[in-house]
Amino acid sequence: MGKVLLALKSAGIAESDYQTSRLSLQPQYAPNRSAPSPVVGYRASNRVTVRLRDLNKLAGVIDTLVGAGANDIGGIGFSVSNASKLLDGAREQALSDARRKAEIYAKAAGVRLGEALGISEEGAASPMAYRRNVQGIAASATPVAQGEETLQVTVSVSWAIKQAQ
Repeated sequence: MGKVLLALKSAGIAESDYQTSRLSLQPQYAPNRSAPSPVVGYRASNRVTVRLRDLNKLAGVIDTLVGAGANDIGGIGFSVSNASKLLDGAREQALSDARRKAEIYAKAAGVRLGEALGISEEGAASPMAYRRNVQGIAASATPVAQGEETLQVTVSVSWAIKQAQ
């Protein structure tokens, strides 16, 4: 594990971006069907969680870790690091779309749209989404497909209506 941690550091990953997340020691027993088996050794497992901020380095870091002795790499997940800022753009789009639809309904009902009386953000899924296309990683010994992350915002708006003029 020392070699793996040094490999992370040499790959330019900040020490604050990796940490031990699971450490276990399990006894290993000799095969014995007629009596209790004696302990013949122990199996150590040390899991490290790594946050990689530059996805273009992912394939190379995996190869470096395997070369340093890592033998169980899994649980790779992708997330958007600046989601809050991106969600703010989606919120603006969602509210604009809500106003557009409300104006259609108001016109069809023969009234005018007034001011917004209430706005709330909901947790339910919505077709209003901000999609960020993540470019693929350059070809290497360990190709990883990053795909796409979707951020969604659902808003409910109540509008005042006015008589049509």
